[in-house]
Amino acid sequence: MSKKFFFIDFEFSMPDAGLTAKGFYPEIIEAGIVIAEGERIIYTFSSYIKPSAFPKLTERCKRFLHIDQKQVDEGMSLQELVCLLAELSGTDSHSVITWGNMDMKVLRRNCEEAGLVFPLRGQFIDLSMEYKTFFGDRNQTGLWKAVQEYGKEGTGKHHRALDDALTTYHIYNLVEKDKAYMKKSKPPTIGDLVDFSQLLNRMA
Repeated sequence: MSKKFFFIDFEFSMPDAGLTAKGFYPEIIEAGIVIAEGERIIYTFSSYIKPSAFPKLTERCKRFLHIDQKQVDEGMSLQELVCLLAELSGTDSHSVITWGNMDMKVLRRNCEEAGLVFPLRGQFIDLSMEYKTFFGDRNQTGLWKAVQEYGKEGTGKHHRALDDALTTYHIYNLVEKDKAYMKKSKPPTIGDLVDFSQLLNRMA
């Protein structure tokens, strides 16, 4: 059985600028999941998630994510999302790939606050850090800027969870192809640089 790759993106609630509610922490309000085997997508999932600790979205959050209260009110619960992730994660060998480290940090915090077991296992990869290291960038690059640097466009709309998960999947494949190319492009040996047959003829 080939290894699976989970590409996950979450969108989070956010406080109004300068008006942070007491004890506020970001909650997952939209989830996008892409599961691939090699370069073949075998599963996608998208859903709004109903926040529970701070159920009312701020105006800043609604403006930034182009989301409304009704959408999250009709979404699945965090517990349902965690159960789904645990079921998908199973026992198969897989990697969990996100752009940045906030997705897993927020999921862990949400699970802790709700008394739920963190549902994911496997190898966790922050693709933004791999991208930064591979290209020698001094700063981390935003998801859609990274894909544009490849001369391509992101999938769908930025800050829509499934679209960002699909964009992460596409960047991952582009970076992996570049890594494979770099491994093949080894420095030339002295034998590659010098035609020994002609050298021997001159010495004869």
